[in-house]
Amino acid sequence: MYHVAVYFDVQPEHRQDFINAAIKDGIDSGANEPGTLRFELIQDESDPNRFYLNEGYESAEAFDVHANGEFFKAFFAEVTPYVQGPTWLIKGARVRA
Repeated sequence: MYHVAVYFDVQPEHRQDFINAAIKDGIDSGANEPGTLRFELIQDESDPNRFYLNEGYESAEAFDVHANGEFFKAFFAEVTPYVQGPTWLIKGARVRA
Protein backbone atom coordinates (compact mmCIF):
# COMPACT_ATOMS: atom_id res chain seq x y z
CA MET A 1 0.00 0.00 0.00
CA TYR A 2 1.18 3.51 -0.83
CA HIS A 3 0.71 6.07 1.95
CA VAL A 4 0.65 9.84 2.08
CA ALA A 5 0.19 12.01 5.14
CA VAL A 6 0.03 15.79 5.24
CA TYR A 7 -1.12 18.46 7.59
CA PHE A 8 -2.90 21.76 7.12
CA ASP A 9 -3.19 24.71 9.47
CA VAL A 10 -6.67 26.16 9.08
CA GLN A 11 -7.95 29.64 9.93
CA PRO A 12 -10.22 29.16 12.96
CA GLU A 13 -13.26 30.73 11.32
CA HIS A 14 -12.99 28.17 8.48
CA ARG A 15 -12.46 25.06 10.59
CA GLN A 16 -15.87 23.54 9.77
CA ASP A 17 -15.51 24.51 6.08
CA PHE A 18 -12.24 22.58 5.97
CA ILE A 19 -13.73 19.57 7.71
CA ASN A 20 -16.64 19.51 5.26
CA ALA A 21 -14.37 19.84 2.22
CA ALA A 22 -11.94 17.15 3.41
CA ILE A 23 -14.70 14.67 4.25
CA LYS A 24 -16.35 15.28 0.88
CA ASP A 25 -13.04 14.70 -0.90
CA GLY A 26 -12.53 11.46 1.02
CA ILE A 27 -16.05 10.14 0.38
CA ASP A 28 -16.02 11.09 -3.31
CA SER A 29 -12.51 9.73 -3.89
CA GLY A 30 -13.27 6.47 -2.12
CA ALA A 31 -16.47 5.96 -4.08
CA ASN A 32 -15.11 6.89 -7.50
CA GLU A 33 -11.37 6.14 -7.55
CA PRO A 34 -10.81 2.38 -7.28
CA GLY A 35 -7.19 2.81 -6.12
CA THR A 36 -8.15 4.96 -3.11
CA LEU A 37 -8.17 2.63 -0.09
CA ARG A 38 -8.02 4.89 2.99
CA PHE A 39 -8.82 8.50 3.68
CA GLU A 40 -8.69 9.70 7.29
CA LEU A 41 -9.07 13.21 8.65
CA ILE A 42 -7.49 13.71 12.09
CA GLN A 43 -7.71 16.84 14.22
CA ASP A 44 -4.63 17.57 16.33
CA GLU A 45 -5.29 17.08 20.05
CA SER A 46 -3.41 20.21 21.13
CA ASP A 47 -4.18 22.53 18.20
CA PRO A 48 -7.81 22.44 16.98
CA ASN A 49 -6.81 24.31 13.82
CA ARG A 50 -4.33 21.68 12.63
CA PHE A 51 -5.65 18.75 10.62
CA TYR A 52 -3.87 15.70 9.28
CA LEU A 53 -4.87 13.72 6.20
CA ASN A 54 -3.73 10.12 6.32
CA GLU A 55 -4.38 8.41 3.00
CA GLY A 56 -3.72 4.97 1.54
CA TYR A 57 -3.66 3.92 -2.12
CA GLU A 58 -3.05 0.70 -4.01
CA SER A 59 0.08 2.22 -5.56
CA ALA A 60 1.92 5.45 -6.28
CA GLU A 61 0.13 5.47 -9.63
CA ALA A 62 -3.25 5.33 -7.87
CA PHE A 63 -2.21 8.34 -5.80
CA ASP A 64 -1.25 10.15 -9.03
CA VAL A 65 -4.74 9.42 -10.40
CA HIS A 66 -6.22 10.92 -7.22
CA ALA A 67 -3.90 13.94 -7.29
CA ASN A 68 -4.90 14.68 -10.89
CA GLY A 69 -8.59 14.00 -10.34
CA GLU A 70 -11.61 16.23 -10.00
CA PHE A 71 -12.17 15.64 -6.26
CA PHE A 72 -8.60 16.56 -5.32
CA LYS A 73 -8.80 19.69 -7.48
CA ALA A 74 -12.17 20.70 -6.00
CA PHE A 75 -10.83 20.22 -2.47
CA PHE A 76 -7.84 22.49 -3.10
CA ALA A 77 -9.96 25.09 -4.88
CA GLU A 78 -12.14 25.25 -1.77
CA VAL A 79 -9.49 25.27 0.97
CA THR A 80 -6.54 27.18 -0.53
CA PRO A 81 -7.83 30.63 0.54
CA TYR A 82 -7.92 29.71 4.24
CA VAL A 83 -5.21 27.11 4.90
CA GLN A 84 -1.47 26.92 5.19
CA GLY A 85 -0.21 23.72 3.68
CA PRO A 86 -0.14 21.01 2.84
CA THR A 87 2.98 20.18 4.77
CA TRP A 88 4.14 16.72 3.74
CA LEU A 89 4.85 14.25 6.54
CA ILE A 90 5.19 10.98 4.64
CA LYS A 91 4.97 9.73 1.11
CA GLY A 92 5.92 6.14 0.36
CA ALA A 93 5.15 2.44 0.28
CA ARG A 94 4.55 0.38 3.40
CA VAL A 95 7.33 -2.10 4.08
CA ARG A 96 6.27 -5.65 4.83
CA ALA A 97 8.25 -8.59 6.19
